[in-house]
Amino acid sequence: MKKSYYLFLSILFIFCSQPKKKINPKIEIFDNSIESIIDVFSKIEVLADSITLPEGPVWDKQSKSLLFVDVAQNKILRWNEEYGVNDFISPGGNTGYAPNLGEGLLGPNGMVINEEGKLIVCQHGDRRIAMINNNESSNPDFETVVDNYNGKRLNSPNDLIISSDGSIFFTDPPFSFFDLNTFSFVDSELRELDFNGVYKLDINSNKISLISKDIEVPNGIGISPDEKFLYVNKMGPPFSNSSSKIIKIDLETLESKILYEGVDMFQKYKDGSDFDGMAIHSSGNIFTSGPGGLLVISPEGELKARIDFAHITNCTFDDEEKYLYATGFIDNPKVYRIKLK
Repeated sequence: MKKSYYLFLSILFIFCSQPKKKINPKIEIFDNSIESIIDVFSKIEVLADSITLPEGPVWDKQSKSLLFVDVAQNKILRWNEEYGVNDFISPGGNTGYAPNLGEGLLGPNGMVINEEGKLIVCQHGDRRIAMINNNESSNPDFETVVDNYNGKRLNSPNDLIISSDGSIFFTDPPFSFFDLNTFSFVDSELRELDFNGVYKLDINSNKISLISKDIEVPNGIGISPDEKFLYVNKMGPPFSNSSSKIIKIDLETLESKILYEGVDMFQKYKDGSDFDGMAIHSSGNIFTSGPGGLLVISPEGELKARIDFAHITNCTFDDEEKYLYATGFIDNPKVYRIKLK
């Protein structure tokens, strides 16, 4: 009996002496169901720092690396556990292929990797979507995927996703015509389209079709797991004259509606952030940059969680969705990750 008593005390002592896990104060949960994905005890890790304008993260499962861009420095970078951060492809978005203003946001932006393992890149300065072998290079040989709509040169493709049949959906805001000095878009005879489009490129027929030209400044883009709906982040002031929104587009009818506006979040977090890049989890939840860091929105438009990475531009998952990666902004020039469940 005495031995059992001492054994009980020993177990109790060990249990009580173990440090309790602390909830990460940078994670805010609005709907407990999201905790099946988000681990509230996970810590935010900084993978890279001093990246002038990080963007366009994509996971390369072949090399187990995160690829991302520095828009301002016109290059693509790579991070992995073994080597850390290094320059990967440069120049990445402005190679002299197309006429542009010669200054401003001319580097690469959104990226995806196709089934063949090739890297497909939105290029602001070259005003096209281009493809390249997924190899380190200081003298890259890009191949044009698409650079015009009905014979008119694109503005500056910004973000893209690939559907299961290989089709590319992308946004085309005019960031190659954005003046960083006045922080406004400029009129230029170089611009050939008088709208900012959301497009679909059918790889098999090489046909480009217009999904929408009614989103004032479309930015991040995602597709639902069943591929029935497209999600587009519409930017607000100073990039447009109306408020920020997440738009949901029915790909059968092309009808669109406002999914989420987050008015209360924008009022609470006046940090200069906006709906920029996004990533769609296999659960259907939308992980998007937004006021207060990163927001998680359900397919029905309900706010489920916020992760305070500070001001960010974009996010992505690894192929097994073990980690969420996020890229910062000019005032937060870092790349982050946080472990998921």
